[in-house]
Amino acid sequence: MSTAIPETIEDTLSLLSQGNYVADRSLATTLFLALKMERPLFLEGEAGVGKTEIAKVLAQALDRRLVRLQCYEGLDVSSAVYEWNYSRQMIEIRLAEAAGEIDRKDLSTDVFSEEFLIERPLLQALRTDEKGPPVLLIDELDRTDEPFEAYLLEILSDYQVSIPEIGTIKAEQPPIVIITSNRTREIHDALKRRCLYHWIDYPTAERELQIVAARLPGIAKQLSSQLVAFVQRLRQEDLFKLPGVAETLDWADALTQLDTVALDGDAIDNTLGALLKYQDDIAKIRGSEAAKLLEQVKSEVSNLEAMSG
Repeated sequence: MSTAIPETIEDTLSLLSQGNYVADRSLATTLFLALKMERPLFLEGEAGVGKTEIAKVLAQALDRRLVRLQCYEGLDVSSAVYEWNYSRQMIEIRLAEAAGEIDRKDLSTDVFSEEFLIERPLLQALRTDEKGPPVLLIDELDRTDEPFEAYLLEILSDYQVSIPEIGTIKAEQPPIVIITSNRTREIHDALKRRCLYHWIDYPTAERELQIVAARLPGIAKQLSSQLVAFVQRLRQEDLFKLPGVAETLDWADALTQLDTVALDGDAIDNTLGALLKYQDDIAKIRGSEAAKLLEQVKSEVSNLEAMSG
């Protein structure tokens, strides 16, 4: 039996913490309301700030099936909702012809039944199993085209899919829907109106320290304080892509793998590829700029250590 939906905001915070997700109260409140009101949760924010992770943690903590639709340009109904198994249909037709069963009306009804339907993520999410409705993650919706976004309106309004050959398939219970966007384009108001909304920003230094400690409990305390302070400083720079929490964790893991206990210039220069993903950004920071930032960081570490302790 799956875990029950949290009854309070504190329960929601606790649920997320079970998956080592460190959320602020504002996010926990919006998530709690989305769960209680059975409304989709629309999360926007820069890449790597933890939007997708919320759906993963929810599915794990609630012991629900996670159904993920990864969006991309050109995504269509056959990839996202359903398509017919044409090869099986042709085999069925050939077998019917060979057996002399050539009533075309009956045959067309037979081959356009659910037995020949290939369910894609959106249709799968309407199916409830013994553990309850699944968690549906519609990831990076801003990457899709507007016509597909419009197609989602029926699903998010009534939790149903209309299939011309079969009719309407409706969910017995609404799935838990998490929609994410990196805001590379604006999502239409009609879709947003069907959701509760929350913007996930880069975390404060204190919360980022908590995230690193939760995800990498064995990391040296001095190193975690220094690297978090360095990343916080780095986000004030004019870079093509600022590092998110995901990059902070990757960098922390990389430094730990190298048995680093404190930051120095060489450690930074040799591992910037775990933190920054564009060569122009790496070239800008590596060397003297990294050394300057490190000096600033060292003067702040005592304050960060006090917050983490």
